[in-house]
Amino acid sequence: QVQLVESGGGLVQAGGSLRLSCAASGLTFTNYAMGWFRQPPGKEREFVAAISSRGGTTSYAGSVKGRFAISRDNPKNTVSLQINSLKPEDTAVYYCAASLRGKSYSDTLSYDYWGQGTQVTVSS
Repeated sequence: QVQLVESGGGLVQAGGSLRLSCAASGLTFTNYAMGWFRQPPGKEREFVAAISSRGGTTSYAGSVKGRFAISRDNPKNTVSLQINSLKPEDTAVYYCAASLRGKSYSDTLSYDYWGQGTQVTVSS
């Protein structure tokens, strides 16, 4: 079955950096656009970033543009999210997701598979 497994979360001070990774299995990775979402405490899940199946197109939420960078390694079936200049408001559970349709990157309904999430906590 399809599995998406996130890693790399943790507790970091404001201004610090983290690199999140998502390992995919059970699917033809190059057929799927990949996205990162996050869910802050007490709030709804929100779009963070996405990358097309071949990696040629990326998309970011306005709140993270310039600080976050999404990338993928198709031979290794992984997608990563480099997070820089962390702020307390970046505290959330971060999820990776796979989309066969590869459109409407910011819409959770576009995604077919989800990981279990990794916690990122930013202290001030």
